[in-house]
Amino acid sequence: MSNDRKVYFTPDLFRFLGQLAKNNNREWFSKNKQRYEKTVRDPSLQFIKDMRKRLSEVSPYLVADPKPFGGSLFRIYRDIRFSKDKSPYKTNVAMDFWHRKGGKKVHTPGLYLHLAPGKSFVGGGIWHPDPPTLNKVRLAIVKKPDTWKSVLDSKLEIEGDSLKRPPKGFDPNHHFIADLKRKDFIAGKSFKDSQVTSSRFADDFLEVSKSLNPLNEFIANAIGLPW
Repeated sequence: MSNDRKVYFTPDLFRFLGQLAKNNNREWFSKNKQRYEKTVRDPSLQFIKDMRKRLSEVSPYLVADPKPFGGSLFRIYRDIRFSKDKSPYKTNVAMDFWHRKGGKKVHTPGLYLHLAPGKSFVGGGIWHPDPPTLNKVRLAIVKKPDTWKSVLDSKLEIEGDSLKRPPKGFDPNHHFIADLKRKDFIAGKSFKDSQVTSSRFADDFLEVSKSLNPLNEFIANAIGLPW
């Protein structure tokens, strides 16, 4: 645990995001762009930069990339090309810490940090994996049921979409059939706004991220990656 704790995010972050949700238009954002940079973008990039070394406390294979574009920080601009919702801006902050050997756009386990008023959380696992990756995870559950049981025993609440029927090639009476039907293997834990704006947030983020290791490690091993 770090002795040089610092506050990354102030209540202004949530204030800005709340106001953006009510004024989600280019004119308002243009007038408040400096606020965005000062209270949202810059603190997020500093947090990511400081996590570069500290993430090794969770896994030496996690990447924190503080580049302003194309790094761990998601763009605030929404892709509205194929969306009925034409709101131009996201009303949350999102950061992605991906697996070094998997790459940013590959279906591998990692960490996702989401900051929004009253809805902040860190998530782990794998979301919407492609069929080959999903099949590897399912086969690992069948081949290593005791290891999968230890993931469930860690009290993580596995979430995501599931099939209505058992996947082809798997025993419909398998003890873990509910998990074999999953299309996502994700878990997360939430933060209060006051935690995010506390000087303990970096430590809290790392501690919660460690608690997601049983799931992340199982998935990494299932698809042939170290954790």
